[in-house]
Amino acid sequence: MKPDLVLLRDLIDSSPVIGTRPDRGCPEADIRRAESVVGPLPASYRWWLAHYGEGTVHGEALATVVPPRHAGAVGDLTGLRAGNRLGFHDDGDCDDSYHFALDEREDEECPVVRWDCFTGGEERFADSFAGFLTARVALASGLGNGPNPTIARLWRSTPGVLRPDGVHVYGPHTFVERDRTYRVRALAPHWVLIGDDGGGRGLFMRRHGRDRTSVYRLDFRAVDGDIEDSGGERVTGDLLAWLLAGTDGRRS
Repeated sequence: MKPDLVLLRDLIDSSPVIGTRPDRGCPEADIRRAESVVGPLPASYRWWLAHYGEGTVHGEALATVVPPRHAGAVGDLTGLRAGNRLGFHDDGDCDDSYHFALDEREDEECPVVRWDCFTGGEERFADSFAGFLTARVALASGLGNGPNPTIARLWRSTPGVLRPDGVHVYGPHTFVERDRTYRVRALAPHWVLIGDDGGGRGLFMRRHGRDRTSVYRLDFRAVDGDIEDSGGERVTGDLLAWLLAGTDGRRS
């Protein structure tokens, strides 16, 4: 799924995990100059460069593009390509590094892979740069990869989805606050609030059990115990397909 750039901006601006400085977007000419060296950049990373330019995750710098007079400086993206991998971030805590898999591009995005500094192995970490930021915020918020496999898969691409019809599936930067607001863990401990329909009804999925793919809709005022038994309406068994059917996939 293509990243929702409105929610990505919300994630970046609200999370203490991601550090930015205002008005530091890179000039288009510098971005194009870097692309002439390393190739076309993944769309959400390119958007980040144009709007934020530089920043940090847990205090460690993200690679950026620089004017020609600073070529080769620390953090200059153009010196970080190795074959089909383009590095953009080193984790100072464990020295793992993160790279775009340029040979696996899909829908203008490239997956993010993590190189383990101890084993030298590589594993897929996210489906896009937006997903990389989302996953790092989720981990820092104590949410692991996500509250269930479906949301974990979504967050590997985008920090939630906000459809034109008002349906909103939350990212990790709003997930905890919404759960507390509606007291879902207290009132329906076997269910997870994943979003809302924009009209006073929540979207819920089971926390455990065999059916962790069905999504139910229920008025927030009716939440009490089991969502399905309380009159919850099953809206889909495939959240990602349902979201794609009602969204343009990316906004700016």
